[in-house]
Amino acid sequence: MTLTAPEREPDTATDAQAMAAMVEYAFEELSAAAPEGWRVELIEGDIHVVPPANGEHETIVSHLVRQAVRRSRDGALLTFTGIGLRLPGSSPVGKAVPDLVIAPEGSFSSPEEYHDPAPVVLVGEVTSPSTGDNDRGKKLRGYARAGVPCYLLVDRKAGTVTVYGEPAEGRYGREDSVQFSGKIALPDPLGFELDTSAFAF
Repeated sequence: MTLTAPEREPDTATDAQAMAAMVEYAFEELSAAAPEGWRVELIEGDIHVVPPANGEHETIVSHLVRQAVRRSRDGALLTFTGIGLRLPGSSPVGKAVPDLVIAPEGSFSSPEEYHDPAPVVLVGEVTSPSTGDNDRGKKLRGYARAGVPCYLLVDRKAGTVTVYGEPAEGRYGREDSVQFSGKIALPDPLGFELDTSAFAF
């Protein structure tokens, strides 16, 4: 005997809400079960489990932090590594943990795990074999849609540093790149040239 579900008119909104709830539940379960040092991100409706970074990756992040702290024109800015951001508009639920976030002091004082990206001045990602495609694609789109004013992408595979700026209508209107060992300008309120000479291994 074959059982056939009764026909019903499709409810796209309800179906989308149910799917988003299922994805959110799976994300929460994976986040709770992830070993220490692993990151779980939800980008454009897909869940990504990211292993701990290697020493080269973390060395580059450390160089970024040191230059931002020493050379930024705005002394009220702080650097954050491992802070979660919500990426509204990239999917019904979007959650990312950038390698670097620069924002004014007090931006993330709430107890929640994922924060509104509105105060963020810059997000930075350093690619790894497991994350590079997301950093170049889904995260690029997500940060632009969230209105993050500056996205700094250190692409270890290509040996380049790219600064994306001027987000509008879900896209970055400006893109400047330099090969490792060169210098590239970061916009105000950072307002300094990033030296990438230490990024090549």
